[in-house]
Amino acid sequence: MTLDPITLGVIQAGLQQVCDEMDLSFSRAAFSPVIAEANDRSDGIYSAADGSLIAQGAGGLPVFVGTMQFSTRTILEMIAEGSVAAPEPGDVYIVNDPYLGGTHLMDVRFARPYWRDGEIFCWLSNTGHWPDMGGAVPGGFSASATSVEQEGLRLPPVRLFKQGVLDREIYAIICSNIRVAEQRIGDVKAQAAALLVGEARLDRLLDRYGDATVVAAIAELRRRAAAQMRAHIAAIPDGVYRSTAYIDSDGVVNRPLEIRLKITKAGPDLEFDFAGSSPPCLGPMNSVLATTLSSVYLAMRHIFPEVPISAGAFEPLKVIRPEGTFLDAHYPRPVSGCAAEVSQRIAEAVFAALVAPLPELVTAAPAGTSGNFALGGHDPERGRDFVMYQLSGGGYGGNADHDGLTNGCSTIGISKAPPIEIMEQQFPVLYHRYALREGSAGAGRHRGGFGLDYEVELRRGEATASFVMDHGRFGPQGALGGADGAPNTVTVWRGGQPHTPEHLSKEQDIALKPGDRVRVCTPGGGGYGDPFTRPPDEVLEDVRLGRYTLAQARELYGVALAGAPLAVDEAETAALRGG
Repeated sequence: MTLDPITLGVIQAGLQQVCDEMDLSFSRAAFSPVIAEANDRSDGIYSAADGSLIAQGAGGLPVFVGTMQFSTRTILEMIAEGSVAAPEPGDVYIVNDPYLGGTHLMDVRFARPYWRDGEIFCWLSNTGHWPDMGGAVPGGFSASATSVEQEGLRLPPVRLFKQGVLDREIYAIICSNIRVAEQRIGDVKAQAAALLVGEARLDRLLDRYGDATVVAAIAELRRRAAAQMRAHIAAIPDGVYRSTAYIDSDGVVNRPLEIRLKITKAGPDLEFDFAGSSPPCLGPMNSVLATTLSSVYLAMRHIFPEVPISAGAFEPLKVIRPEGTFLDAHYPRPVSGCAAEVSQRIAEAVFAALVAPLPELVTAAPAGTSGNFALGGHDPERGRDFVMYQLSGGGYGGNADHDGLTNGCSTIGISKAPPIEIMEQQFPVLYHRYALREGSAGAGRHRGGFGLDYEVELRRGEATASFVMDHGRFGPQGALGGADGAPNTVTVWRGGQPHTPEHLSKEQDIALKPGDRVRVCTPGGGGYGDPFTRPPDEVLEDVRLGRYTLAQARELYGVALAGAPLAVDEAETAALRGG
């Protein structure tokens, strides 16, 4: 069937809109702030034949682009071999097993077959970050876990909804293994309802254009996505491009992990080889294969954002399976840090390797950490337990055109930190600081963006804090002569005394009492280009706005402001400019 460009474009937009409405419905109906406010979720449409991606919401986490594709494929394979019950209309499968096409245990995936005329036309799937899945610490981010069982409840694909009805027995098993279980029903119903919205919107799309037309459009969109990605790859000169990125530690052994990447361009495809990266680690910074592959895909989407989101866009990206490294985790390796942290180091390695052949398109390294901070305890005023999950943004890397974005979301997603007013309303905490982290941006012709500086106090009850972050040992890499961004810092004040985690960005079970505080300063983005070529007026403008002190400006940029005071007002800045 030949489709005219207008019809093809309308169907493409229609499929995207189906996913966008699922995303919106999920967030609006969810109970947990991490989904309702931070939008740590994603929805998509997947092939009934092989689980490949057809469309995903523009507001969904990019890291889930690949993982839900592999997860859906795994469900199809297990149904075919008989190890998972075959679906009926109204069934919804739940799965969070990282080794079955997933990320970490807190990312819980639902999958619903979409039926048309008695046959499965496609699958609708979504992922939501649940605040807790049990395990050693509230929130699931156990910094010192040495097996996946310590991270929480692991679910293989099972039908949580059977013919549209919640299976109370399976749900009871889940609730018996997680904290604040009484609050999960809101997220479960929101996640299932989003798939129902997708079903209704697909009905309308197919009724309007016809099944055969939509099937043809999906195939053509996949073909065009592959062709468009190959057209962009053609602009990369043939050759071998290498880079190295580092993870602070695995949370157990206090030494860095290396990601070594070799990208080979020879012909229409790109080959990614992680041979030589660190072996599997003891702690939770192992990455399952689905997350590793998805990290490469999302990095290339950052570089070529105009390529449509489709399985076709991934076809020219050939990733050699990184066997024997921590980027190909197998049971029972702990993996809580894989999606939130390791994935961003993988993307950083891709950026660092390709900035030389694509200097106009690739940025310096972004902050590259989700800033996972979990606080769990008991609120005596409300008479209930709580699990608070805080993620945070940081600086983006500078690029050929402009400075990096300040306090942007993580590389892997669009999730934003929940508003502090919501957090203070939901949990027994008080934020004393929530500000731009001055001086954190990597210097460059185009500097990086600035990180975030926040401080939160436990107001009542007792709680334990846990962190799985990164970039505490090394700041985000600068590019083409730019300086690295400032590294992540964590300080816990207990009884008025400061405590810095031994692993800098990772620790668990830190006991807090009322009045104790946690302060986190997230990384700034790497700088792009020689800092000494940055126009002095732009440096002075940052000084005027309080982003740098004059002392920092002189050190970072070599600006000739000898004898100037450490703080300037507008008049002094204008005088300096005039001088």
